[in-house]
Amino acid sequence: MKDFKGKIAVVTGAGTGMGRELARQLAAEGCDVAICEFIVDNMNETRRLCEAEALPGTRILAQECDVSEEDQVIAFRDSVMREFATEHINLLFNNAGVGGGSSYVLEDRKIFDKAFAVNWFGVYYNVRAFMPMLLKSSQGHIINTSSVNGFWACLGPQTPHVSYSAAKFAVKGFTEGLLVDLRLNAPHIKASVVMPGHVGTSIGINTRIIHGFPDPDEVPDDHLDAMRERMKTRGFPLQNATNDQLREMLKHQGEQFRDNAPVSSAQAATIILDGVRNGQWRILIGEDAKRLDMMARNHAEQLYDQELYSQMLQDFQAEGD
Repeated sequence: MKDFKGKIAVVTGAGTGMGRELARQLAAEGCDVAICEFIVDNMNETRRLCEAEALPGTRILAQECDVSEEDQVIAFRDSVMREFATEHINLLFNNAGVGGGSSYVLEDRKIFDKAFAVNWFGVYYNVRAFMPMLLKSSQGHIINTSSVNGFWACLGPQTPHVSYSAAKFAVKGFTEGLLVDLRLNAPHIKASVVMPGHVGTSIGINTRIIHGFPDPDEVPDDHLDAMRERMKTRGFPLQNATNDQLREMLKHQGEQFRDNAPVSSAQAATIILDGVRNGQWRILIGEDAKRLDMMARNHAEQLYDQELYSQMLQDFQAEGD
């Protein structure tokens, strides 16, 4: 699919980050875009940007949707059919994602299950809902966003990331399974799995909102004490930091992840769309993703050892210098 003009695309999790940038770039090429998002204010801003930048005659649909709830996904699908007066779509970008559920041992099950549901079932439900419309297209492409955590199940040997990683492994396996299934049974539909490293998105900020976590200024003292203990075990002693300093750190954490990334959301969206044009089924984003991919392939037995991770960081730093 070299040209997106006149096509119909669905983008989940389009309120910020890569989803927003995918929607903007597609609309600017004259692709009709249907977006869904859990955080309504973010969704409305994306719709405004798309409408301002779209080619004349391009249609934009925006609908609130929690992708972890199948009935909401089906309602979104029905809106696409009705509002665009179509029985087909061409592109399905399963981009919605959320953090949380880092530790299976320590964290609340409700948070763990919600993170897994958004990151995995959000992909599954949308592919299931939109598959009939993809089958009716002359050209179709499913693009599922996994992560480097789809082949490396942590954020470092001292930082578990269990729920997110389990879901992203599932997304990767599901997409790879679709490659053969589609080639044999629906050859006009392609599939790609996206594996981003550190891309500048608002996932940290949005995760707090989606799980209903308190604003940083309102985090209770006992939660901060627990945070000190967790960080101490990961090699980040914070015993001398005041509670107000910890709250300030939490306040800026999500912003720093978004604003200080080596790859912007707009750059990532361009890489993804170029990958679709080029027929890539596996799209890695960022030098960190490429480095971690090679580490996972070449050093499987040592993958979660501190020594290997430290050496990789040293090599990466040396090359950057």
